[in-house]
Amino acid sequence: MSTTNHAQRTTAAAARERLAGYRHRFDARFEAYFDSLAEHLDTPPLSRFTPRCLDLLRDLSLRGGKRLRVALLYEAARLVTDEEPPGLEEAALSIELLQTHGLVHDDIIDDAPVRRGGPSTYYAYRREFPGEPRTALGLAVLAGDLAAFLSMRVLLEADAPAARKQAMLEVQLRAGAETVAGQITDLERDFEPLPSEELLHTVCEYKSTRYSILAPLRLGLLATGEDLAGHDARLRRYATLAGISGQMRDDYLDLFGDEHTTGKSPGSDIRSGRRSYAVRAVLAAATTAEHTLLESALGDPGCTAATIDRIRGIARDHGVDGELRSAVRRYAEDAAAEASSWRPHWRAEAVSFFEGLPLWNAQRTQ
Repeated sequence: MSTTNHAQRTTAAAARERLAGYRHRFDARFEAYFDSLAEHLDTPPLSRFTPRCLDLLRDLSLRGGKRLRVALLYEAARLVTDEEPPGLEEAALSIELLQTHGLVHDDIIDDAPVRRGGPSTYYAYRREFPGEPRTALGLAVLAGDLAAFLSMRVLLEADAPAARKQAMLEVQLRAGAETVAGQITDLERDFEPLPSEELLHTVCEYKSTRYSILAPLRLGLLATGEDLAGHDARLRRYATLAGISGQMRDDYLDLFGDEHTTGKSPGSDIRSGRRSYAVRAVLAAATTAEHTLLESALGDPGCTAATIDRIRGIARDHGVDGELRSAVRRYAEDAAAEASSWRPHWRAEAVSFFEGLPLWNAQRTQ
């Protein structure tokens, strides 16, 4: 192993360990938040559906997830100080509640039965109301809406200076609106027979990067009182590179991974008709007959595991798996290099986390 690769693996391992610590700590805090929510949320006293909605949001929120956004938030604050500033804990809750909102609505749009190894909120309601599809759909939509509003409320109630809290709320509101715009563009993308890579980058930026990476970075720095004006360009560069690498990795795992790794059945992008980075690469490389097979499978929720295996074989025959792994790695290394340029501006220990995180993510395609 080369010296460079060894150093990258060491940096990635350190980021992984820090991430595990944040996840353990935050999961306990998130559980406590939901335990206290019933006491602090004014809900209709005679309603049976509202407590069930909160139960489902709690279940989905606590069921899993790597808490990457939480780690990014805390490490962004550590770029400036080793003390935890007021409002940071509430910002973490806000970030993950907004993520819950996105997951609930994504699973409705994709008609996805499974999320994080368990039933999606939409399918949980479908099982509870088998003869009432409109009720199940409506309750799932409202559950996602409630998570979004709770996300803003928890930040509004943070014990932080008013000006900082206002700036943090603006970041979250902007991130939420831009994510919805990204979801709309995501649906638009799938009407393109062969979407351009530029379009896929745009969808990635708006649908995930801005709220999953850029917003946590901004929130963590704002909580410390840092002025973003002189730093926003470098934050955007890092978020863009790390976001593309992460989305490519997710798309790779959806086709080439397994259910234990992804928490959902392989080929979900194909069954939902999503022209992801992986699907686009297979379409671009396929012969006419292979292209016909893939097009017939796209958007077919009944597409069999055998058909997914055939498409996976076609992709491997054309070297798509290796090309995607290389692209994931390339963007991750570029993100790490961008983070290394932060050393003159911020604390080296926290900078090292941002160097290691995209490299660790890239390793998860192996």
